[in-house]
Amino acid sequence: MGQLLVRGLGDWLVQALRDRAARAGRSVEAEHRAILEQVLGPESGGFADRAARLRAETPPQRTDAAELLRRDRARNAAPP
Repeated sequence: MGQLLVRGLGDWLVQALRDRAARAGRSVEAEHRAILEQVLGPESGGFADRAARLRAETPPQRTDAAELLRRDRARNAAPP
């Protein structure tokens, strides 16, 4: 089994990893391994499955696209 040494990490990143590991009840090394496996591990489905997971994790947007377009057009139409 291989080993990985990561140098040059910012203190904030190391602390964030420690905090995340503590919340998950794992060691820092186990959390690091879990993150790498999650990101780089075998795909569990295709693009549609990944997109569905991302949609489920993303809070709903309450922005009306038509209203944003109207505002943008009005701003661009106004004289400088």
